[in-house]
Amino acid sequence: MLRFKKAFALMTAGCMLLSTAACGSSAETETETETAAETAETEAVEGSYSIGIIKQMDHVALNSSEEGFVQALADNGLVDGENLTIDYENGQGDVNNLSTIADQFVADDVDLIFAVATNAAQAAAGKTTTIPIIGTAITSYTEASLVDTDEVPGGNVTGTTDMNPVEDQIALIKEVCPDVETVGFLYCSNEANSILQVEMATAACEEAGFATVEQTVSSTNEVQQATQNIVTNCDAIYIPTDNVFASSMPIVNEVAVAAGIPVFCGESGMVQSGGFATLGITYYSIGYQAGLMAVDVLVNGADPAEMPIQGSSEFEYCFNGDTADALGIEIPEKYADAVYYADEAADAEAAE
Repeated sequence: MLRFKKAFALMTAGCMLLSTAACGSSAETETETETAAETAETEAVEGSYSIGIIKQMDHVALNSSEEGFVQALADNGLVDGENLTIDYENGQGDVNNLSTIADQFVADDVDLIFAVATNAAQAAAGKTTTIPIIGTAITSYTEASLVDTDEVPGGNVTGTTDMNPVEDQIALIKEVCPDVETVGFLYCSNEANSILQVEMATAACEEAGFATVEQTVSSTNEVQQATQNIVTNCDAIYIPTDNVFASSMPIVNEVAVAAGIPVFCGESGMVQSGGFATLGITYYSIGYQAGLMAVDVLVNGADPAEMPIQGSSEFEYCFNGDTADALGIEIPEKYADAVYYADEAADAEAAE
């Protein structure tokens, strides 16, 4: 029987600089290792700094990117409680909360704002054009009207993107569940990043020969009903890196498993929370990259207007073994190192 191992199978595709104009295309840039070496070269950090972290909501992916960001700062001499003050704020999925948080950061005149997810970045960008804003977990900065272009942002906002290998994710459906004929999309209609990914997924499904249906929500309150509606019309579900659904995966899992429908997700945190499978980005990694960019701005004086949006160089396969067992799906042996079991993960965490 396949068992979870800590190291997921990684698929390296070269560090991507994503451009919305060429939906899903990429150009080669520095690797993350080179970026870390070159953008964070500081012998010692002088002075003290303040950072306001505005996070759209709590869920595994966004929390992981926040952790990566803070670790990158610490690895480069910026330590909270020593020469750095971090104000952690969570909007709890409410745009009004995000607006209030952004107002407070501007009033406090923080040195930099770290915005986790699209709505958080939009709230911050709507309040200041002078305080540097580093974003992460944002699929398209141009679609969200945060920058002029990914290559030359042109203002006070830059950061890292969570754009996924959408075509490869759809190909994974065909590989693992070859009998699927119709793919159902679940996403929040208020999230620009989700709309963009579904557009890409629709094209990929058409190319793969899948029919598609979709169901949208505007809040977490609608997730259960939307999932119940779509499972009667599809053979598999695809959910992009959508914040509303990422925070509601246990609900989706309960409905989908009861209906015998596998759920393919945008990233591994969603799979660990109840989805079936993904080939996705690592949110810790893009959070860490964003942290390196913040170091470059605060310590080295880099200008966000001239710092290109950075994409991930690492993608990971992840399969939920518990969900696979419940659905009666056999995971191909080649993905043995990418299988997650909740009990084994809990045991491993307790042993650390």
